[in-house]
Amino acid sequence: MSGVPADSDRQLVVITGLSGSGKTLALRSFEDSGFFCVDNLPVTLIPVFADLAANSRNDLRRAALVIDIREGDLLRQFPETYRRLKAEPGRHVRLIFFEADDDTIIRRFSETRRPHPLDAGRGLEEGIRREREILGPLRELADLILDSSRFTVHQLRRYIQEHLAPATEGQPMSITLLSFGYKHGIPAESDLVFDTRFLPNPFFVEGLRGRTGLDHEVTAYLEGAPEFGTFRQRLLDLLAFLIPQYIREGKSYLTVAIGCTGGRHRSVALAEALAEDLRRHGYAVTAAHRDVEKE
Repeated sequence: MSGVPADSDRQLVVITGLSGSGKTLALRSFEDSGFFCVDNLPVTLIPVFADLAANSRNDLRRAALVIDIREGDLLRQFPETYRRLKAEPGRHVRLIFFEADDDTIIRRFSETRRPHPLDAGRGLEEGIRREREILGPLRELADLILDSSRFTVHQLRRYIQEHLAPATEGQPMSITLLSFGYKHGIPAESDLVFDTRFLPNPFFVEGLRGRTGLDHEVTAYLEGAPEFGTFRQRLLDLLAFLIPQYIREGKSYLTVAIGCTGGRHRSVALAEALAEDLRRHGYAVTAAHRDVEKE
């Protein structure tokens, strides 16, 4: 999309992804935030719905819909349909792809005792594998890929409402600074990724190993290293340049992932420091720490 629509609060959010990854909860969260929501809308009707939403005065100005594996063969038409919608001037369209690791999906289906839509007697793991394969083209199109494995139901609902479907207008972009540990994997939802593993590691300092980047003792240790302050300032300068460019292009949310080895010390401290810096610049920023409780 070449720029922000003239009426940038008119939004169409398409939610898709794996069964058991949180799509239904996401749709309810969007609905609770004032979006007009439709579940399992046929792909062939999406352009019609998009036109209705774009021309509505109030009720449909913010709309969200779910499409998924239930579409069957019609799902093959979605990538071209979505590309056409994105290419049309004046549309503020986003595709969010929800996923989770296999163990999480298996546990969720076990807890709900619902059958996987692609089980067909071949077993849950085979159904998950086939669904990942079929939905691959949609995942490649996504504006945001959200791995819900790390969230509880309540955490996922809160994350969606705070970052993807804010109930109030006024802030052009929701920014998340997400700390993580490389040994646990890079977050799928990352837009930008920065590595702090060159900084002195508090893990090897007596009295700091059991603490985290949220503790004053750890931040004081890191702030004593000149490279910490230099890196913080250079990242702030880079983000201060990038964020207005993203806003101008109509981006609604930005996830800046900051990693260290375990995700407990360096990345946490830097994410908190940058969040404070960006708030002073007037941005709506949340610092989240994916791996701070992990060993």
